[in-house]
Amino acid sequence: MFDMTLLVLLALAALGFVSHNTAVAVSILVLIIVRVTPLNHFFPWIEKQGLTVGIIILTIGVMAPIASGTLPPSSLFQSFLSWKSLLAIAVGIFVSWLGGRGVTLMSSQPGIVAGLLVGTVLGVALFRGVPVGPLIAAGLVSLFLAKS
Repeated sequence: MFDMTLLVLLALAALGFVSHNTAVAVSILVLIIVRVTPLNHFFPWIEKQGLTVGIIILTIGVMAPIASGTLPPSSLFQSFLSWKSLLAIAVGIFVSWLGGRGVTLMSSQPGIVAGLLVGTVLGVALFRGVPVGPLIAAGLVSLFLAKS
């Protein structure tokens, strides 16, 4: 029997390789391996907890310079003295708020998730984006739809 889902995943992985975006390619290849092996029974857990685990790993990566001492506390305190850093703080707050709205929208309207995922994969593969887009994109969509 022909597995259209597997074909879509292979096409997206190829797009990741062609665009030299290893994050997309490796992520999709891992999902393909899970799909075609007995590990496929983990999909409900991946679907339920994957976003949380991903956010935890992303946060670890972002916080690593503070933990390692590469970014000293004095630099953190100085960020409140520069207008550029204050702007960065404000944008960070706004994007975090958008991400929260995005999580709410994605859980309340799962039909939107497919479009967000396709847009994010294309953005990552074709425009060298990073795959944190679905949450922020969903937050922006929620603003357009006037849903909180």
